[in-house]
Amino acid sequence: MAQHFIDISIPLETGVASDPPVFQPEIEYRKHADTVEELASFFPGLLPSDLPDSEGWAYEWLRVNTHNGTHMDAPWHYHSSQDHALEEGGRPSMTIDQIPLEWCLKPGVKLDFRHIADGVIVTPDDVRRELDRIDHQLQPFDIVLVNTSAGTRYGQPDYVASGCGIGRDATLYLAEAGVRIVGTDAWSWDAPFSHTAKRWEKDKDPSIIWEGHKAGRERGYFQMEKLHNLEALPAKGFTVSCFPVKIKGASAGWVRAVAIIDQLTC
Repeated sequence: MAQHFIDISIPLETGVASDPPVFQPEIEYRKHADTVEELASFFPGLLPSDLPDSEGWAYEWLRVNTHNGTHMDAPWHYHSSQDHALEEGGRPSMTIDQIPLEWCLKPGVKLDFRHIADGVIVTPDDVRRELDRIDHQLQPFDIVLVNTSAGTRYGQPDYVASGCGIGRDATLYLAEAGVRIVGTDAWSWDAPFSHTAKRWEKDKDPSIIWEGHKAGRERGYFQMEKLHNLEALPAKGFTVSCFPVKIKGASAGWVRAVAIIDQLTC
């Protein structure tokens, strides 16, 4: 049995429309010629010319936050407490370093919502219709990936404003089915803020603000954002590997998300 690996992550990079301007990552690249004296300083008497091609080492300085690039949000990102639907008063929200590792390598399911317009809120009925279409019954610990119209807009000026949003009720529907990790190829699991702001201006209803994320207060769940290449995946029949970087007490961690498809060989 051969395995086919599909990268469903974006890179951390500068100069790409991957986040609102205030959140853009910055990377300083230090190349071999820049650092030869740094390397030589560890070894008194060593001259740069003593090293092959007078080269030092390459490394990078990063100014990023844990929500740049493909990453996984922990319940701590959404609210200070979680699981209010399960126990009175809830309990302290999990941070990214507390995720059970066994949750991060599980069967994947792709919900194709590319036809849903930017800013529209996905409902439980939308989820049920898509599950019926792909003939799948959710199982506990399935990793549910949402393919939106934002998937092909990554790097374009309208990326952050693209894609549908997964509403509170739809998020809870997945969590109540035993799903612990979800993901989207959009900038956010929720509808783009530019669309939500228009609804807020009209109705002044605070329940619409970050409603998919805030569902984590009721039932804790982990969520990947800025996935990529979901168009290349089948609706089911693959495994998702999505172990986050272990950052103590953090609200999120970067993920090299990969879909693995088993293939029969002759």
